[in-house]
Formats: sequence, structure tokens, C-alpha cells
Amino acid sequence: MAHPLAGKVVIITGASSGIGAAAARALARLDCKLTLAARSADKLTALATELGSNTLAIPTDITVAADITQMIAKTVEHFGRVDVLFANAGIYIPGQVAEGDPDAWAKLMDVNVDGVLRSVHAVLPHMLAQRSGDILVTSSISGFIDIHWEPVYSASKHAIQGFVHTLRRQVAPAGIRVGAIAPGRVANELWGITTAEEVEKHIAEHDYIRSEDVAEAVVFMLSQPPHVTIRDLVMLPQNQDL
Repeated sequence: MAHPLAGKVVIITGASSGIGAAAARALARLDCKLTLAARSADKLTALATELGSNTLAIPTDITVAADITQMIAKTVEHFGRVDVLFANAGIYIPGQVAEGDPDAWAKLMDVNVDGVLRSVHAVLPHMLAQRSGDILVTSSISGFIDIHWEPVYSASKHAIQGFVHTLRRQVAPAGIRVGAIAPGRVANELWGITTAEEVEKHIAEHDYIRSEDVAEAVVFMLSQPPHVTIRDLVMLPQNQDL
């Protein structure tokens, strides 16, 4: 029996590494049709080659409106529809406000908040027309808890939570589901963890989770029957003390 996600057309932003790449691999195994979007053209091309012919790589900067328009248009042109938007791209800046760089904060907000809003706005006409679709946004435990060592990042994820919860109620009558997945620490590039040895060390200590753990949760959320919405899924390393 085919998996409920088989044949679904999925756009993943931030697909070149971390959670995005792990989700792409997990969904490809279920015979989804994928648009991979990120700024790194080389990494996207390599991943698309790995995943096979049902994969479209579109270099995309989600802070550029024209790039987002192209991402959606090329997906619809190639696959004929969009069933899922996984708005996953994001950047991370911790630190003391007094020592921070407001220009770097503005870039973070542009990616983590405005990029999500623009991506959702661009895909909604297609989902509203077909009266179905899933919008899943990568949030963070920082969207639920005010974490003092990452105040600007936390502010961006609180904004995402507010958007997800209100958008969900606007589009539910059209058969569109909206949810957020909110991980704690993930052993990947966003956290500066780049080697397999580092990943395994942190997993053994139960203080990080894998990108693949988050990807499996993404599959779980998207696989629910149409009458079920998982509004938020919060997942933490067993030893993360918050």
C-alpha cells in the first residue's frame, strides 16, 4: 500500500543542509516530488542528483521576492501543483543585546520571519485554488520559551508562532493545514556541528537531536489524515534543560 505522502509535491526551503536536507531524503524515500530551494546551488544540485529524477533544484534566496516567485512558479510549471510548503530556511544568532549587531539582526528577521511570510503568501493562491495543502514552518523551542542567551532569535521564532497560529485559522475552511515544528538543539551546521564524530558525541550525551529526528517528525505531521491538524510539535534532546 502506498504511503499517504507518495506523489505529493513538496517545496523545502533551506534544503541544502541540516533539517531541510534530512527532510528531503526522508520524503524522497516516500516517493514525494521535491523542489529543493536554498542559496547554495552546488549543494542543491548534489542533493537533487542523489535523490533522483523527481527532484527539482532551484537556487533561492528567500529574502529576494523575485526568487520566491520563481521558486513557486517553476514548481507549478514542472510538477503541476504544490501540496506542501516546508518553510524551513533560517539563521541563528545568539548573544548579548548590548554587544550585538543590529544589521545582523535585521538579516535574521528578513530570513526567519519575512522570508516565511513571503513564501507562504506566494504559495497560498495555488493551495486556495485546489482547496488543499500543508504549510509547515520550522520554529524552535525559542518560540515557546524566552531564552535569554538568544533574544533576537527567540523574538523571530515567537513571531513565527503568532503567524502560524493565526494563519491556520484563516485558511482552515479551505482545507489547508498549518503547523509548526519546534526543535531544541539540533546537531547540525546551524549549531556549528559539521563532523560525524561531533554529531555522535552529542547524541551519545543526549544533549542534541539529529536533523534526521526532526525529519521523521516532519513526515509524521504531514502524514496525518486530512481531518487531523498537528498545530505544534515541540521536540527536545532528553538532556536539554529549559
